[in-house]
Amino acid sequence: MYALVDGNNFYVSCERVFRPSLQDRAVVVLSNNDGCAIARSNEAKALGIAMGAPWFQIRHLEESAGLVSLSANFTLYGDMSERMMSLVAGLGHRQEIYSIDESFVDLTGIAGDWGERARRVRERVLTWVGIPCCVGLGATKTLAKLANHIAKTAERKPGLYPAHLAQVCALGQLSVAEQRALFEATPVGEVWGVGRRIAQRLQAAGVHTVADFMRCEVSWVRANASVVLERTWRELHGMPCIDLDDVPNDKQQIACTRSFGQPVLTLGDLQAAVTTFTQRAAEKLRGQASRAGAVLCFVRTSPFRQQDRQYANSVVVPLVRPSADTPELVQAALVGLSRIHRPGYRYAKAGVMLLDLVPQSWQQHELDWGEAMPGDAQAAQVAQLERPRERLMAALDAINTRYGRGALTLAATQAGSAEQPWQMKQARRTPRYTTHWEELAQVRA
Repeated sequence: MYALVDGNNFYVSCERVFRPSLQDRAVVVLSNNDGCAIARSNEAKALGIAMGAPWFQIRHLEESAGLVSLSANFTLYGDMSERMMSLVAGLGHRQEIYSIDESFVDLTGIAGDWGERARRVRERVLTWVGIPCCVGLGATKTLAKLANHIAKTAERKPGLYPAHLAQVCALGQLSVAEQRALFEATPVGEVWGVGRRIAQRLQAAGVHTVADFMRCEVSWVRANASVVLERTWRELHGMPCIDLDDVPNDKQQIACTRSFGQPVLTLGDLQAAVTTFTQRAAEKLRGQASRAGAVLCFVRTSPFRQQDRQYANSVVVPLVRPSADTPELVQAALVGLSRIHRPGYRYAKAGVMLLDLVPQSWQQHELDWGEAMPGDAQAAQVAQLERPRERLMAALDAINTRYGRGALTLAATQAGSAEQPWQMKQARRTPRYTTHWEELAQVRA
């Protein structure tokens, strides 16, 4: 038995915890540089605001409908997610954090009423953290995901599903007839793993609902779709095919890219941006105990500014040996930037990607054809030279973890500079209430 716990309109809910005046109001959270809507309250959805709607197209709703727009506050959202997930973990004995606001929990072997257990955990999250959430329970992860969709829809749109399924939906506690009715009422496109294009193909074949899909023969699914969709079909029939990933796999590539708050014109500002991006990527690299064998650097202008000259380019810089050392990675990225930079352009975005990742335990050494020293002695010498750098990087990460990102950084990032045109626009960002002392909420009697 699996449960999927999902925070409702998570980014908006995080903002409402510290600003109760936003309750029952239309609220959207905007993406980097305040470009488009990436989270919407139910009231904003009722205004017809679509996910990803460009800000300039919905801006008029501020005056006409009282829409509140906020810049993304990812520092706050990340901290609130950790608090929520720590409570959700108490629901079962294994947990897979699927995204910043979603978590699968394995309840297999736990006695008692799973639905009631889920309601207690949900109330605890709401009381202790302030985040409303919905819980779906099913015999497989796909069924749990579908049950969560039913629970959220029943809460947000009363009448589409039975009211008693709002907030918590335990499919296993429903009769066969009740489950069939739910599957008949749910479009096939709402199933986890059925994307828009696959849904269109299924609909063209007369498969419109979850029940229609479940009535298909598995041989037909295999012949007309894919092995992945066959796995989805089996999961809907209660046959577990997707295990709980309680230990996420290491990433094969690590990227850090950003659109600039305003066009960047000088090489110095580009170098500061690329240095910052590489530094953040290096932290993630060390976080999964890996090393990178190559660094990709790219720059581009904005395709939306047709009046500007257009330019985009990238380059991959291989390293002599895999490294997780920030200065080495930054040096490689800046070498790449120097190769692709062209003056006279208004750059809108840049980024780095760490490639050819290998475990930190792997060692690469050059062959000593002159046999100046035995292989073991050479490896020991290289390890002795690398060890101080590793300790330095560990100290750098520890300081930034304790005092906040950017507390200790390379001088090339120009962290203390007042003018950084490449920084993101966050004109509407609320305070980082839970992670920065100077931005703590103040309560006055």
